[in-house]
Amino acid sequence: MSLFQLPDDVLYLILSYLDCKSLCRLSQVCRRLFHFTRRDAVWRKIAKDLINTGITRQGGDLYQGILLKDRVRISQNWSQGSCRKEVLLKWKTNLLPWLQLDHDVLYLSQAADIGAYHLSPDRGRGRFQHSRFALFSGHQEDVCRFVLTDTHLISAGGDGKIIIHNRRDDFSMEFYAHSQEVNCIDCKDGLIVSGSRDKTARIWTLSPNRLGKCLHTIHTFDRVWSVALSPTIGTFVTGTACCEDSTPLRIWDTERCQLVSCLGEDFRRGAGVLDIIYESPFQLLTCGYDTYIRYWDLRVCSRKCVMEWEEPHDSALYCMQTDGNHLIVSGSSYYGVVRLWDKRHTRCLQMFQLTSSTSSPVYCLRLNASHLYAALASALYSLDFTAPAPRTRR
Repeated sequence: MSLFQLPDDVLYLILSYLDCKSLCRLSQVCRRLFHFTRRDAVWRKIAKDLINTGITRQGGDLYQGILLKDRVRISQNWSQGSCRKEVLLKWKTNLLPWLQLDHDVLYLSQAADIGAYHLSPDRGRGRFQHSRFALFSGHQEDVCRFVLTDTHLISAGGDGKIIIHNRRDDFSMEFYAHSQEVNCIDCKDGLIVSGSRDKTARIWTLSPNRLGKCLHTIHTFDRVWSVALSPTIGTFVTGTACCEDSTPLRIWDTERCQLVSCLGEDFRRGAGVLDIIYESPFQLLTCGYDTYIRYWDLRVCSRKCVMEWEEPHDSALYCMQTDGNHLIVSGSSYYGVVRLWDKRHTRCLQMFQLTSSTSSPVYCLRLNASHLYAALASALYSLDFTAPAPRTRR
């Protein structure tokens, strides 16, 4: 029986036992096998075991517009640290920038403004266009954080305001949300959660007839550095400065605003939590001043994390990102150091020092299948993993 007389699902099963190199060699046998081995179903099993291929732990696909075969190739560059570093933007005054990435648009906050930049696909995937095509403004002081929804850009500022911008027209609405700077904000399914230096977290609605109306106020008795809404929006987490006796990580019920549980019990004083990411309704990652990335599984235990990774140079971790599967990317507080971690190992996978001339924290990180973007105090950097790093002359 010819190989091509087999049903497709049987052929997929046979090919699933081949490794990456064997599949590439098989694709060179004939034109028909070349086209067959380009299909995502052939590479899905391999891609799930690699970092940043877009296949999440729950089985979703983050980058459906890119062939899995190409993503597997780029993933090998991520693992090996093979990339090209580029400075995309520079500015003279040190800032606390923040980033958001929405398909082929990168949003960057600089002081009180947020600019939108195209990542032009026609000049290479992820290629940055230096002239911004949209500007969102309105704060009297610097933007601390901002989030995106399908229709809105919601920013939180040092002036205590939250501004809701409509991304499709010029409409915006602003209101004073806190008595001091709004350090953090998150939004899902029409619900906004904000945290402030005034030691409160507040819940707001995106409902058109109730914009700017506070639904609940929670007194945390400590400065709130980070917040994150659960994917189910039934709960949210606050990360505080850890200057009081209570744990800095607390989970709250969104509807009743009652304390659900506290995460951890051995945080030392000053171990503030600067970033929180939910990977599922029960799994989340945290990082902060105590130099650790912690992985929590609420189904197992809330008093102790299930895994942790320590920054080797004892630097505070300002931000992190994850591919939803095996990869964690962290940004530390000195010399723009970015680290790649594989959750299946305790040691750092790769390290990149973005600047050596001036010491700057990595304030924010964003990634897609091929690029990693990092915002430092005076520059925006890009690591391009589609091509190997240029060779240095000896």
